[in-house]
Amino acid sequence: MHPERTRGAAVPAQPRPRWRTAVARVAAGIVFVPLFIIITRAGGFAFLALIDLVIVLGMLEFYAMMRAKGMHPYRGIGVASGITLSTYIYFRSGQYANFVFTFILIALMGLELARKDNRRAAYHVSTTIFGVIYVAYLSSHFVLLRELPNAVGVPYEQGASFVFLVVAMTWASDTGAYTVGSLFGSHTLLPRVSRHKTWEGALGGVLFGALAGWVSSVSFAGYLKAWEGVVMGVLASLVGLLGDLFESMLKRDAEIKDTSNLIPGHGGVLDRFDSLLFTAPLIYYFLKFVIFQ
Repeated sequence: MHPERTRGAAVPAQPRPRWRTAVARVAAGIVFVPLFIIITRAGGFAFLALIDLVIVLGMLEFYAMMRAKGMHPYRGIGVASGITLSTYIYFRSGQYANFVFTFILIALMGLELARKDNRRAAYHVSTTIFGVIYVAYLSSHFVLLRELPNAVGVPYEQGASFVFLVVAMTWASDTGAYTVGSLFGSHTLLPRVSRHKTWEGALGGVLFGALAGWVSSVSFAGYLKAWEGVVMGVLASLVGLLGDLFESMLKRDAEIKDTSNLIPGHGGVLDRFDSLLFTAPLIYYFLKFVIFQ
């Protein structure tokens, strides 16, 4: 006789066949990639709305992870703050963003005073504001990239290339890391965070990132010199790896595999944007202060 299953206990999920995951990934790509390209080329409010959607979904996933750890972040005020921040950045190009952060922080501390249970007050406020910074602020650099032509005096259409540059370098680095790691990986990079990432894979990511940077300098964005593209690609691969590892650490801490199952075959928004959240700011500041000075 089998012992009774405890009421409410989670039933272990059956492993999904790899071919189904692959089909789901391809189907999601067929739908989302053309849509992303069209909206990015359009720019303006359409692109802002796309990034705002990423911010909302990503912040909800982040706050769900925090709640799994016993925190009680202010999801509503956090998401509203993230949208406010990205919209402000769109209209003001990030100038005086510290004003927005100051207002958000004061509002959150005031709300915490109104909470009846004051235990772990610092955790509630800090996880809320960290969600705004980690997801909304870093994501807003895509808006800054798309609007960068207005600040540096190049055709507005060029902003789409800046965004595609981030995606191309990150994708190339991820592909190189996965391919080289799968074929030759034997030395785990950071086992306490991820058992699958290896030093060999990290090196493959750097090499593929450098190659993507060189290709970008030749054909993708003609304003780049070869050495500038290579440097940017190497830095993007390293920073993207940091973003990937950081998100893996958050998930391991929350004891979850994916931040959600929103995107078939890919997991959640944060699962797909973990590296991009780090590479977008890097490439924005590299373009602004190195390329266009």
